[in-house]
Amino acid sequence: MKFSAFRFFFLSLLTLVAGFAHAGEAWDRVMKTGELRYGTDPAGGAPYLFQDKHNPDRMIGFEVDLMEAIGKRLGVTAKPVAIDWDQLVPALMRGDFDIALNGLEVTDERKGMISFSHPYYIFSQQITVRQDDARVKKFEDLRGRRVGTMAATLAKDMLEEHGQIKIVTYPGPIEIYGDLELGRIDAAFLDTPMAAFYAGPKPSLKNVGEPVGEGLYAAGLRKDSPILRDKLNAALKKLYSLGELKKIYDKWDLWTQNQEKLSGFFNDSAQTGAAEVSILKFIPLLLQGASVTIAISVLAMALAVGAGFALCVAKLYGNKFLRFLSHAAVEIIRGTPLLLQLYVIYYGLPTLGIKLNAFVAAVLGIGLNYAACESEIYRAGILSVPKGQDEAARSIGMSARQSLFHIILPQAFRVILPPSTNDFIALFKDTSLVSVITVVELTKVYNQAALSSLHFLELGFITAALYFAMSYPLAIWSRRLEANRQHAIIY
Repeated sequence: MKFSAFRFFFLSLLTLVAGFAHAGEAWDRVMKTGELRYGTDPAGGAPYLFQDKHNPDRMIGFEVDLMEAIGKRLGVTAKPVAIDWDQLVPALMRGDFDIALNGLEVTDERKGMISFSHPYYIFSQQITVRQDDARVKKFEDLRGRRVGTMAATLAKDMLEEHGQIKIVTYPGPIEIYGDLELGRIDAAFLDTPMAAFYAGPKPSLKNVGEPVGEGLYAAGLRKDSPILRDKLNAALKKLYSLGELKKIYDKWDLWTQNQEKLSGFFNDSAQTGAAEVSILKFIPLLLQGASVTIAISVLAMALAVGAGFALCVAKLYGNKFLRFLSHAAVEIIRGTPLLLQLYVIYYGLPTLGIKLNAFVAAVLGIGLNYAACESEIYRAGILSVPKGQDEAARSIGMSARQSLFHIILPQAFRVILPPSTNDFIALFKDTSLVSVITVVELTKVYNQAALSSLHFLELGFITAALYFAMSYPLAIWSRRLEANRQHAIIY
C-alpha cells in the first residue's frame, strides 16, 4: 500500500508537470505540423464520430464532417485522437491534443479549467422508453423511475435537480439503450442527437414527449491558446454564414430550429465567469461509495472462500471428471481478465435469458474470479501438511472427511490465512472495475465527482485515503498472522 500511495502521488505530480510541459499556444504546433488534433471517443460515439461499418478503417459522423470543414478553412488536416469521453478534459489539459470535440457540453465548472470556442450545436434532452411502456409521457413522469444517463452531462444535472429519480450512469449510450431494452432501467434521458440515432430506428424503443432543456456543444481548448480559439471561432462563423454547417447537420438529420440561434453566439465570447465548486459537498457521496465497496468486497470474498474451497476439494479428492472440471474452471477464470468476465456476466448472459442486476453481477463476477485464486491457495496449504498426518488419522478410523476437517485443515489454516488476507486486500481495489456495469462504488463516485468539479487531484487524494483506510487494517492483520505462523513453526 505504501508503494501504491507513492505511485498515485507520483502519477498525479507527473500529470501536473506534463500540463506545464505542454503549455503554450497550440496554434504554433498546428502550423508547424499541419495537423489539428482533436480528442474524441469513437466507442459509442455515434452520430458524433464512429467507425464506418462498411470500411472499419474510416471514421464517420457529423463532428468528423465538421472538423474536416474546419481543417479545410484553416488550411490544415484535422486528425482525431481516440480517448475515453470522460477523459477528454484531463487529456486536453495534459496536451494530448489541441482541442476536445465530442459532444462536449459548455458548463460553468469546465469554464474554470478550459476555454471554449463558439457553440456549434444547440441540443436538448430526450426521454426514451420501451415501446410497450405507457407510464412515462413527459419529464415529470420520471419521478420514482430508474433512469439511465451519462455522467458529467446536462441530462444528469437535470435529473438530479428534478429529485426522487434513481439515476443510473453509464459509460456510453449503447449500454444505456441496451439496458433499457432489457428492462433494467425504466427510461433513458440523453442528448437529442443520441436519442435520434440510437433509439429512433429501434422498433422496441420510442422517444416520448417534447425535448426538454437546452445546452451547447463547443470545442474545448487550453486557456493558453487564444489564437487557436479565435481561428476556430472565425471558421465556425464562416461555415454557418455560408450554410455549410446546415448542410452537414441535414446530412445526419440533426438540423433543428434551435440551430438558428447559433448566429447570436458568433458575436459573443463563449467565456463567462466560472462557478467555484467546493470538494466538501462530494465527501458524503464518497463515503456512500465506500460503503458500497465494502459491501461488494465482503460478499464477493465470502463467495470466493466458499467456491474456492469447493474447487480445491474437487481438484484434490474428486473423481476424474470432477478433477477435470475444477481444473478447467480454475484455469479459464484465472486466464481471462476480470473486466471481461464482468462484461460477459452483466451484458452477455441476458442473451441466454439470464438477467442479473448490477450489484449481484458485481458480487458474482469478483467472487468467482477470486475463487479460482483462493482454490490454489487452499490446495497449496493442504499439500503443505505432511502426508503422514492423513495416514495417521485414517489408521485410527477417521474417514477422509473427518481427516480433512479435523487434522489437515487446522494445520493448513496457518499457511492459507495470510495469502487469503492479501487476496482480500487486492479484492477491495478490484471492486473499482464494477463501475463498468453501472455499480456506483467508490471509484465510480470519484470519477463522477471529478468530472463534475474537475478537482481530479484533490478528490483523488481523498479517494485514495478512503481505500487506504479500508485496506490498511487488513494489511496489519495479515502481517500479524504471518508473524504468528512463523512463531508457531519455530516452536
